This record gives sequence, structure tokens and C-alpha cells, in this order.
Amino acid sequence: MLTDLESRVVDDDHQALKLWLRLLSCTARVEAQIRSRLRSEFDTTLPRFDLLAQLERNPDGLAMRELSQRLMVTGGNITGITDQLEIDGLVVRSPHPTDRRSFTVKLTAAGRRQFKKMAVTHEQWVIELLSGWSAAEKAQIHGLLAILKNHQKEQS
Repeated sequence: MLTDLESRVVDDDHQALKLWLRLLSCTARVEAQIRSRLRSEFDTTLPRFDLLAQLERNPDGLAMRELSQRLMVTGGNITGITDQLEIDGLVVRSPHPTDRRSFTVKLTAAGRRQFKKMAVTHEQWVIELLSGWSAAEKAQIHGLLAILKNHQKEQS
């Protein structure tokens, strides 16, 4: 049996703590499956996939700083991932049109093709990994998590 964050829970723990650890445990398990499958099927990593996904949604490209903010990682991480993707011919870096100190990153045609293949497969994996819930249960959980997310926005 796999141990996870939830293994720390004891009966006396507050319900909110139990829920928090359950959410983390589920997220970690799904993410581990996605990471493993990306590695074995596409010889890539989740950070590379996430960066390509951001660029696919923004065909005009994104500044390195914007990528860093969207992916919630340091600029150094973005630079390293972008360097690798550029070597692989999946992205191209060009001077930012208004900020001479910055670069814009865009998908190449090969990058778009590769991402589309990965995205279709990734979607099927997510569908499979969440297939333990009915459509109604997924809708209910989605709604409940929206309430939680809105509450967090109000707290900030």
C-alpha cells in the first residue's frame, strides 16, 4: 500500500485538515501518473508540457516573465526549459517588441504539432484517471471546488 500525505491523519484531526490532506494526496497521485506517462510516451516532462500549453493558448507568444508568472516558477526555470525546447525545435525565442531586455517565446510549427499530439493523449489520461466519478459527481465536485476557490480569492 502506498503511503501519502493522508497517512498522517488521525481521528482527532479537524475535518478541514483531513480534507486538505485528501485533496493533496489525490492531486499528487494524479500528477505522478501524468508525469510518468508523459515521460514514457513522449519523453518529456510536465513542466515542458505546461510551458507548451501556455504557448499553444497564446499564438502570438509570451514574454519569459509572463511564462514565469503563469507557471509559478522562477525565471531561471523558464530559461532552462525554453533552452531545451528551443534546441528541440519546438519553440523560438525572439526579442520582445517593446522591452529590449526581454524575449518573447512562441511555438514553432513542429512545436504545435507535437503539443497537439500530447494534449489529445493527456486529455484521455485525465478522463481515465477521474473515471471513478460519475458525470454528476464530477459536476458536483467542480461546483464545490469553485466555492472554495472563490472563498480563497475573498481571503486574499
